[in-house]
Amino acid sequence: MSAEENRLYWSVLEKDGWRLHAAADADGFAFCGSQDAPFEELAEWAAARRPGAALERSDRVLQPYLDELAALLSGASREFRLPLSLGGTAFQRTVWDELRRIPYGETRTYAQIAEAIGRPSAARAVGAAIGANPVLMPVPCHRVVGSGGTLTGYRGGLEMKRRLLELESSVRLRLSAER
Repeated sequence: MSAEENRLYWSVLEKDGWRLHAAADADGFAFCGSQDAPFEELAEWAAARRPGAALERSDRVLQPYLDELAALLSGASREFRLPLSLGGTAFQRTVWDELRRIPYGETRTYAQIAEAIGRPSAARAVGAAIGANPVLMPVPCHRVVGSGGTLTGYRGGLEMKRRLLELESSVRLRLSAER
């Protein structure tokens, strides 16, 4: 592996009350940290998931990804369109792919995700895969709730999850009213 292939570029999105650390590699968007999390969260993730990766701050490299995140967080966009570089196990990638199929402004339960991927008894494993999601909004794990609609764990914290769900709900309602 060349030095370029094992490099993570990072930057910080600070916009409209959001502050998120983000990272990308040569293949795409690789990490989005939780609201107000310190750089250490990114460094710990990189050490665990990308051993030996060099971290280099590059606002230039991250700008397209930060622009996509800003569009999501402002409600100007409903999906992340740039390439992702997620890693993960085959099971995790299956779960993450299913999360990307949840329509904007809607939620699903862990059991519904398990059913959708053909593993109806794997709700706990689905929860673990969701917890390992490295990119919070592009793979919208905030759209997964507990049975009965309860807000459950979220790497970014329940307040961030609530805020994202409220944003999506308000955008969906506004667009419905405009039709």
